Order: sequence, then structure tokens, then C-alpha cells
Amino acid sequence: MDDREELIREFLIESHENLDHLDGDLVELEKDPQNRERLDSIFRTIHTIKGTCGFLGFSKLEAVSHTGENLLSRMRDLKVTLDAEITTALLAMVDAIRKMLASIEATGNEGDDDYSAVMADITRLNQGGAKAATAAPAATPGAAAPPAPSAADDSADERRPAVSDSSLRVDVGLLEKLMNLVGELVLARNQILQFTATQTDSGFIGATGRLNLVTSELQEGVMKTRMQPIGNIWSKFPRIVRDVATVCGKSVRIEMDGKETELDKTIIEAIKDPLTHIVRNSVDHGIEAPAVRAARGKTPEGCIHLRAFHEGGQINIEISDDGAGLDIAKVRSKAVQRGLITGDQAAAMSDTEISRLIFLPGFSTADAITNVSGRGVGMDVVKTNIEKIGGQVDIQSVLGEGTTLKIKIPLTLAIIPALMVAAGGDRYAIPQVSLLELVRLEGDQARDGIEWIQDAPFYRLRGNLLPLVYLSRELGVDRVGEDDIVNIVVLTADDRQFGLVVEEIHDTEEIVVKPLGQQIKGLSAFAGATIMGDGKVALILDVLGIAQRARVVQDVCDRTRSMSAQSRTEDAADAHALLLFKVAGAERMAMPLDLVARLEEFPQSSIERSGAQDVVQYRNEIMPLISLSQFFSDTAAPAADPRQVVVFAEAGRSVGLVVDRILDIVQEHVVVQRKSTRPGVIGSAVIQQRVTDLLDVHAVMRAADPAFFETAGAA
Repeated sequence: MDDREELIREFLIESHENLDHLDGDLVELEKDPQNRERLDSIFRTIHTIKGTCGFLGFSKLEAVSHTGENLLSRMRDLKVTLDAEITTALLAMVDAIRKMLASIEATGNEGDDDYSAVMADITRLNQGGAKAATAAPAATPGAAAPPAPSAADDSADERRPAVSDSSLRVDVGLLEKLMNLVGELVLARNQILQFTATQTDSGFIGATGRLNLVTSELQEGVMKTRMQPIGNIWSKFPRIVRDVATVCGKSVRIEMDGKETELDKTIIEAIKDPLTHIVRNSVDHGIEAPAVRAARGKTPEGCIHLRAFHEGGQINIEISDDGAGLDIAKVRSKAVQRGLITGDQAAAMSDTEISRLIFLPGFSTADAITNVSGRGVGMDVVKTNIEKIGGQVDIQSVLGEGTTLKIKIPLTLAIIPALMVAAGGDRYAIPQVSLLELVRLEGDQARDGIEWIQDAPFYRLRGNLLPLVYLSRELGVDRVGEDDIVNIVVLTADDRQFGLVVEEIHDTEEIVVKPLGQQIKGLSAFAGATIMGDGKVALILDVLGIAQRARVVQDVCDRTRSMSAQSRTEDAADAHALLLFKVAGAERMAMPLDLVARLEEFPQSSIERSGAQDVVQYRNEIMPLISLSQFFSDTAAPAADPRQVVVFAEAGRSVGLVVDRILDIVQEHVVVQRKSTRPGVIGSAVIQQRVTDLLDVHAVMRAADPAFFETAGAA
């Protein structure tokens, strides 16, 4: 169904509802012509019909309703007094409108009937003309008599057009009550299904299966009544785009795909403001001025494209513009200038990570505060509000070509699929939208598979370090379970993965989300509650809240580097943050953590050769690799697979230092007790009560890859 057909359908439904009330209102107004409120209601109804049919191109219907509107307007101004003749004429107009509506529904046009007599009679009455000689109080005067009922009319309109029969307006409060009752029915269904698992009576099991099927269908039907097309909130965006573009002196059009995509009413309300801000931001920050666009070979008119579609049980929304794109260098500079990150952190971050800084509180690239932007409040609120409803937001931008914001949100918040887990003897629900996979470690794997770096646990999942969070520890409950079994629920939060260690993993269930009580509403670890099949309450975990509490939504290197930067500020003379690693088989070495951009692992298959140099494709560049074992020893141990690499970055370029094994990140007071004449080594110090050589990173670079500093200097 195209947009015009949908508009006509809505117009027919609303008009028929209004006409039903109009018949009664006119009769009641005849009894009490001084009832101003009823007269105003009649006028508004005819005015609405006239305005909408004019917009849709129904000129005959517009003309008839416009004539009646003129008469009603003079009645409102007390220039014409309602009497039986005027009431009859207006009722004839209502019949004419109803007949045209029936024709529009059946054929798509207003029909061939002539309503000029109806219009002429109303015009005469509007001008105070004399009563026609043939008129009678109970009939429409003269030739203006109501059209004779046709076969389609079927005798005071007993047959209603099908389109009005297909729709019914329901009070929102009643709908919410019905939804709550369905939620309670789902809970009761779950209890019965749990009880049925222990039964053997075939009749009882069959009845339970039927109950399960009917409940599921009822749940789906009621959920659909809460669904609304996203076009309901998109409809105001053309006006917003026009207003902001006018203020900014720009020419911008807006295009929309997927306006019919439906999602829950509560979700619609939650994303309305974030989407509005994104659209305003795209016009203000994204689209260039017409002269600038023309100079860059673009059309003077910019374009903002909105797209919505279903995928994987979620709603995907994309807001794209063909503007200037993000200036990564400017974003990096502004973030450092506003104190959101340090200079060292900025230098080590990739372009993608830099672009995500726009979601930090207080960030803005605007040079001055205007009534449109510049206060540093907006994109962080967008991200927070979307994540509150279990959604995710990400940004992709190409300088000079444009920016796309991608949003993923659940279809509904009322009834969701969830994984049930246990910790401390209690059950908890994890929304399935955040779940990636499940990992179970047993025996030696459980005891030896967990690695610790600066008191933080990690598990190597397919070669990648996965930070772990123990649910019992975060909730402050005693752990219950076997030490030689580790259950890891791999989750995603803020576009980062982490493993949640739980004591037991149960089945997935559809749960009814209940709001938290006032006493625990402020706890960031929980998003709601649900009632289980046995009648007990289980809390729903807030995955993002737990990740933030455990500080795993940042890279381990970023986190420890931030920690070390803070400690140096507080007491620079006492301790230094160091990365410990092994090279040449057994030699312990250390380097300042400030020089570490990232810790990576590369499988042997990804290592390539460029001339005499090992290289790897890394973040859209070819990164050279320097083996420290080969640098310091001719008899280096065989390379491990995957290779552990310390990434060093300077002036926009990166080099990977290959080590045998990363040991730890420590903070210690370093005293160089023994100077070294060996190339690449500053000296030796006692770290963790063991003699450790201190790596001279820049010396190694100069010796192994002189071109690096030449290129970096040129940059």
C-alpha cells in the first residue's frame, strides 16, 4: 500500500466516525441552538473533512463541505440562527458527503452524482434567502432533497463501508490493561508448563499444549495492537529539516524508506527525541552550505536519508547524510582540548574509536554556541536513551562523503526472550538481545584457562583476550558451585564483548518485564524484574550497567593506561606503569605503558612479507612487525602461534613489537641499578623482586626500521 492509499484509508475511517456523531449533534443542536460547544464541534468536523479532502484532491467533496463550513461559520458569528430548514439542509449535506465517501472507497473517486442543488440551497440559506414554496420541514427544500438511496446505500445508512468496519479506536489505558493481563497469562502459562514436565497424563499434557498455543497466539495478537509504524514520528522530520536548514542557510531535502516498519508504542516514545536530535545534528553539522558543496563538486542541495527495517528480531534505523563527514583530526583535537581523553590516548586510538568520542558527555565540535548546537549536550543523551531500552548506536563516517548513524533496538519491551542464569543461589534473567554465545570450562581448562593481568581476569576465546566479570562478585553474594566448572556467558555492551561468569545456565524463556520497585530502582545492575514459572521473582540484569560497574566497556589497555595516568598525576615520583613481557625464550623485559597503544594477537597465517620485513594488515594500514627475540638473540625460540604483539604508535603510524609472552601490567617505583651498553636496553631494575631489563623502544625502532621515524617526522 502506497502513501496516498494509506492516507485515503485513514481519511475514510476518521470521516465516517465523525459523520456518525454529526447526525446526532445536528439534531441535538436543533433542540438547543444556543449550545456553543456543540456548534463548535460540528464546525470542526466539517472543517477537518474539507481540509483533508482538498489535500487529497477530492474537489467535489471539498466544494460541498466548504459550502456547509461557510454556513456554520456564520452561525458561530451569530449572523444566522439555526432552524428546522437549516438543520434539514445540513443533514442533506451530511448524506451527500457520506455518499461520496462510499464512492471513494468503492471506486477511488467521488462518483458522477450532481450535488449542485444541495450546495445552492445551503448558499441561499447562508445569504438569508426566502424559504422555497415547495419546502416542507421534514424534507430538503426544492431540488436540494437528499439523494435517493441507491443499492449501495441499502435504506437512516444500515450498510457501512467496509473500511470503517475494519478499524476500531481503543482507549490506550484499556489497551495497557489488556497487555498487563496477557503478561499475567504468560506467567501462568509458564507455571503450568513447568508443572506439566513432571506429569504423565496424556490428556492433561494435551490440554497444556493447547493452552500454550492459544496463549502464544493471544500474546502475539495483543502485541500487534501496540505496534505503530515508525512513520508516525518521522512525519515531523521534514518540517524540522526545513526549519534548521533555514536557520543554518542550507538547502536540505529528506528521504525516507521503511516508514511502514512497526515497533512497540513504548519504543516509539523512547526513540522520538534521540532521532529528532540526530536529524537536527545532521543538518547542522553534517550538510555543508550550498556554496561549499558546489565547490566540492556536489549538488547544492544536501540529502538526509532515513531507513528502517527488521533484521534478526530487532529494528534497524539508519540516518545518513551526504555531507562533509567527521573530521577525525578535529574530533581528536577537541576531545583532548576538553579533557575527555589524554594526548597519549588520542594518538593511540583508531579512526573508528575517535569517531565514537562524539558520544562522550560534554563533547562538541562546534566553535560557538548557537540555538541549534554547541553546548556539548546531545549525542551522549542519544546514546544513553537508546541503551536504556536495550538498543545500540554506532557511527560510520567518511571525510568528504558523509556520515551514517546506525541504531539497533528491540521490537518491544513488554515480553522479551531471556537466558536464565544463577549466581549465589538466586536466578537472574539476561536479555537475549545482548547474548553472543555460551562457553563452559571444566577440569584443568577451568583451573588454567583463566589468565590474570593486573588483578583482572581474562579468557582467551579463539585467540582474543575476553575480559571476565564474576556476577556473584559484582552483586556481592557468596559464590555457590564447583570450582572446577566455569560457565561463561559472552555478552556485548557498548560494542564491546565481555564474559559474565555465572554458576549455572538454565534455559531461555519468554519473560514478562516488570518495573523495579522504588527501593532498588537506582541500582545500575538491574533493568527490571519478572515472575518465574514457580511463582518466584527473578531480577533482569542490565548488561550495560554491569559492564560499566566492572569497567569492561573500555579496552584493558585504555583502562590501565588511564589508571596509570591518574596515579602519575597523584604521585608521579612513586610509581610507574609498566608492561612486563618475555623475549628470547626466558629474558624478562619491561617498557613504559604510556608507549603502548594496544596489545594484540595475530595468527601466523595473517603474517605477510614485504621485502625483508614481516608485516600485517592492521586497521586499514600495513603495519611492520619487529621481533624482539630476533633483535636481541640470534638463537631465538620458535615463534608462537598466535603471535603476541605490543603495538607502538607515533604520529599516526604504528609498529608491532613481537614478544614471546605478555606477563603482566604493574605499577612500581623503578630505580635503574645497572646501566646497559647493549643496543635497545636502557638498563636493569628489580621489578616484582626479579631482575628486569628496561626496553629502549625508540632505539629498537631506529635500528630495526629507520624509515619509521623518517615517515613519522614527515607526517
